[in-house]
Amino acid sequence: MQIWRSLDDVPVDVGRTAVVIGNFDGVHLGHRSVVSRARAIADARRLTVVAVTFDPHPMAVLRPEHAPVMLTSVDDRAALLGEYGADAVLALPFDRDVSQWSPEQFIDRVLVDALHAAAVVVGANFRFGHRAAGDVALLTTAGATRDFSVEGVRLEGGPQVWSSTYVRTCLAAGDVAGAAEALGRPVTVRGIVVRGDRRGRGLGFPTANVPVSEASTTPVDGVYAGWLRRLDSDERLPAAISIGTNPTFDGPRERRVECYVLDRDDLELYDVQVEVTFVERLRGMVRFDSVEELVAAMKDDVARTRDVVAD
Repeated sequence: MQIWRSLDDVPVDVGRTAVVIGNFDGVHLGHRSVVSRARAIADARRLTVVAVTFDPHPMAVLRPEHAPVMLTSVDDRAALLGEYGADAVLALPFDRDVSQWSPEQFIDRVLVDALHAAAVVVGANFRFGHRAAGDVALLTTAGATRDFSVEGVRLEGGPQVWSSTYVRTCLAAGDVAGAAEALGRPVTVRGIVVRGDRRGRGLGFPTANVPVSEASTTPVDGVYAGWLRRLDSDERLPAAISIGTNPTFDGPRERRVECYVLDRDDLELYDVQVEVTFVERLRGMVRFDSVEELVAAMKDDVARTRDVVAD
């Protein structure tokens, strides 16, 4: 997978391309349908599939107070787009200058001059250019005089139109199953295990602690059933997972993911990169009046996790 981080990075000999355009945050099933259609066109016409995304998200430049927390980094987006059919990704730097481009300027600079587009596939509601003045109809008209075809694909999934906003809404409600359905893959968090307060070990539930990045979206605080996978060995282990700030105890309120691997107190996971997969939300985050109440709740969490991962 090639990642081009500016128009200047695009090879002059890239050849004719099938281009998909969008923020592609999360690379959900709707995005995948767009890439899949471009892949089919490219295979039939011997084209290279290029996904054009934006870095940062345009809202971070135009209305930063309303900019969404991203579901995926540019590198993660590129990896997923490659997995689903793209040959290369152009992460177009988005700034005030680019935001002023008219739809025609975007078409000529990106699609025609840089990518030599022979086909363009976008979502049916795709908008682009200054003040979002461009749409699929304008793109189609431009393509007729610039030698590229255009298709608009509806991002549907049954009654639901898949969107990154829908995925964020699911995660904000703790509906990790709904988010996974829209994404077409489980909800996961990756990170390196760090040393925590070691309270869990003293309570009989040693946990692997993964810091939560403020730059990425994670499920709402609570307790979840799921899995922890070591990325150094690919070992997959059932786990009761807590996201939050340990409200029962006084001290720093650092938000983190804490994973208790069922029936294991012998694991050495410090400095190991892991992937945490969320299967089902068990309960919200609670401040207990005593450690005894917390331990009783944790025992129940473990029992319920065992049932969930056994299904």
